[in-house]
Amino acid sequence: MQRSEHRILTTHAGSLPRPEALTQLYAQRVAGEAVDAAEIAAQGRAAIDHIVAKQIETGLDVINDGEQSRESFVLYMRHRLTGLGGSGTRVLSADLDDYPQYRRRFQEQASSGPKVSNRAQLPKAIGAVTYGDPSLVETECAEFRAALAKDGNFTEAFLTAPSPGIIAAIVQNQHYDSFGRYLDALGVALQIEYEAIVRNGFLLQLDCPDLALERHTSFRDRPLADFLAFVESVVATINTALRNIPADRVRLHVCWGNYEGPHDRDVALREIWPAILQANAGAFFLPFANPRHAHEYRVLKSMPLKDDQLLIAGVIDTLTNFVEHPEVVADRIEQIAGAVGDPRRILAATDCGFDTSAGMGRVAEDVVWAKLRALKDGAALASRRLFS
Repeated sequence: MQRSEHRILTTHAGSLPRPEALTQLYAQRVAGEAVDAAEIAAQGRAAIDHIVAKQIETGLDVINDGEQSRESFVLYMRHRLTGLGGSGTRVLSADLDDYPQYRRRFQEQASSGPKVSNRAQLPKAIGAVTYGDPSLVETECAEFRAALAKDGNFTEAFLTAPSPGIIAAIVQNQHYDSFGRYLDALGVALQIEYEAIVRNGFLLQLDCPDLALERHTSFRDRPLADFLAFVESVVATINTALRNIPADRVRLHVCWGNYEGPHDRDVALREIWPAILQANAGAFFLPFANPRHAHEYRVLKSMPLKDDQLLIAGVIDTLTNFVEHPEVVADRIEQIAGAVGDPRRILAATDCGFDTSAGMGRVAEDVVWAKLRALKDGAALASRRLFS
């Protein structure tokens, strides 16, 4: 994993806007409507080519495929894991229930237009969970590699994969006799995908919103100690699934949910950070543009990273159409670098993805690219100050 040796490198969290036609196909498929699989595949490949070229044109350093061939950062796994079926549900986050007027607006927005939700049309675990067809991830890697070969002007490439914990939280268990056995089965299955991504030459980004989000979702009415035990068990499962992967090939992304909302029920980073630090990852990726958590970079002073670990710092918000001023971005980077103590160990990024589930993104596509240019320009300003 590349360090910011001479300047602050830039990256992002994974999902980027998908074409409207592709989003429509994904929404129809999730709704159970008949769709042409070959058409989805063809549009997915075209979208990957486009999104890779746009990232390179924008000047980002560490890039991915924008998750264009997936309908969701996590629920694309319904096509790769066995044992999923039926129809499940997921509770709303506690902060939304606290504000019923906003909750109604949130639900109206979530149900308008073609989109794929991580809260509706969910499967359940109704049988043994295994990794069904490894050719799917191999095809995804091959398509990404082909897109990268058309323009090699980037520093590194990554692909994302979900934490076993976020799948366990969203996809209800109706098969295993304990949550622990369900989590273990998910870890064994996901190990195949994790290792395939790294074997194909890409960094692996683990998307782990569960390590923060589930405090005010699945564990909203339970003691903090219960949630911390969940975090520890997920991290232990992740470490087992990563046992054949060098830590410096893994970046681990944690967030409190990529949705606009009050977030005043979010767990504090200082409560979960000791458990998260136990993960065998070379970089941790945290959202610091988030106005509920922008101050929490200070936690890194009292509970620092290991000497060989990097911090990927979210300094661009992914939920509003404000385009951050490069000076604001630079200031954020400098503050965070001061807490870590070494700018070479910082990469600048977005807080989360821009379209974590197809059609759910709140930022217009042209604004997305303006924000990413602001990220690049802000990182350049910070670099001049930090490396002079």
